[in-house]
Amino acid sequence: MAMLRAVAGEKDAGRKLKYFVRGDLGVSYTQFSSLKMSGGVRVNGEAAMANRLLRAGDVVEVSWPEDAPAQAVAPEFLPVNVVFESDDFYIVDKPAPLPCQCSQRQTAGTLENRLAARFGEPFVFRPLNRLDKGTSGLLCAAKHAHACQLLQKELHTGGFCREYLAVVEGIVTGEFTVDAPIAKADAASVRRVVDLARGKPSVTHARAMERGNGRTLLRLKLETGRTHQIRVHMAHIGHPVAGDFLYGHPVFHCQLHDLLNLLLFRFTGRLWGKDLLLLCLQRFDALLCCGDLRIVLFYNSFLFLLQLIDGLI
Repeated sequence: MAMLRAVAGEKDAGRKLKYFVRGDLGVSYTQFSSLKMSGGVRVNGEAAMANRLLRAGDVVEVSWPEDAPAQAVAPEFLPVNVVFESDDFYIVDKPAPLPCQCSQRQTAGTLENRLAARFGEPFVFRPLNRLDKGTSGLLCAAKHAHACQLLQKELHTGGFCREYLAVVEGIVTGEFTVDAPIAKADAASVRRVVDLARGKPSVTHARAMERGNGRTLLRLKLETGRTHQIRVHMAHIGHPVAGDFLYGHPVFHCQLHDLLNLLLFRFTGRLWGKDLLLLCLQRFDALLCCGDLRIVLFYNSFLFLLQLIDGLI
């Protein structure tokens, strides 16, 4: 059971409990309404009314009931690499090709199934950043509803940074930004398109790292998190991700999951009082399976990683 605990100070004397819980503890209005009805908000060990006036020294506790998944997920006891874990959230290194979540059409063979086995019952999967089936890398998920609510507020801010590596077709130089709204191609398709009239704001920042064999390794940072955003934006500027069967051209000797990887995850937020910086490196060689690029980056990879870290710490 997730629980928050805080002690009211002198400045909180005479303050209503509901404002203390929603303000100082960051509990949403909806969550607070639900918790007060179930006795989840207590002062000095006793259930308390929302309008109770606090006194200095009052101990306020907020507790959430055990998770109750909307639909049971069948656990699959297969490898899953949780690279960081706290009481509130965890970060998992998702391989590819592996879908993130179960759906009506696919109830097995997903990351969610593996995590259900890893964490045991009851288990609710609350991913903050979703990765396409063909994208590998770091994914953050909340352990309980309150953590999910706080993390969602951080998702598209400077406190929640995700960077990708992608090998794209063609030669690209310098730094650039793609600011192009993305929408579904049609209701029945998974394909997305740039659509100035219907699309939602979508912004991708990119920098060319290395070039070779007619392709370029890009380092990318997202301001938004639309479905297939990197793949759509790169195709839009004429440089699709190499091996992308949906937006580009399949490559015989490599696949999309070799060429698009969430490499870096940086998080600073209310649930974590200091910088958390994780680099996903175990598939670094696999990412470079584009002829001459493999050789170029074999010599430059160490320098590249030093530059990458230096720019973020």
